[in-house]
Amino acid sequence: MTGRPHASPANADERRKRLQRGRWSELLAAAALMAKGYRIIGRNVKTRAGEIDIIAVRGNLLAFVEVKRRPTQEAAEAAVGGRQAQRIRNAADYWLARRPRYHHHEQRFDLVLLVPRRWPRHIPDGL
Repeated sequence: MTGRPHASPANADERRKRLQRGRWSELLAAAALMAKGYRIIGRNVKTRAGEIDIIAVRGNLLAFVEVKRRPTQEAAEAAVGGRQAQRIRNAADYWLARRPRYHHHEQRFDLVLLVPRRWPRHIPDGL
């Protein structure tokens, strides 16, 4: 047999559910940031270096935000490793290089953690 095996319908359903939960989580995270006075300028921003979940601005602050949803707070905090943080930083550099309007903004790499039945937790400089 050559090539990739075909995904079973159960796997496709589970993938679809994960994507839907991810979109919902990012929407909740964006709402929490907007409640804190941020303006969302990008969601699911794809660059050659990787994807940025949310790009938000408040005054002269430009925040590149990673969103993590897990069953517990501890699992959410542990979900971002050094390699992933570096990928996000590289993606932010790539995005910023093409947008001179934001070159003079202060930059920050934040986390928004989501756990069931709790308001999203925003961690400034969390990466």
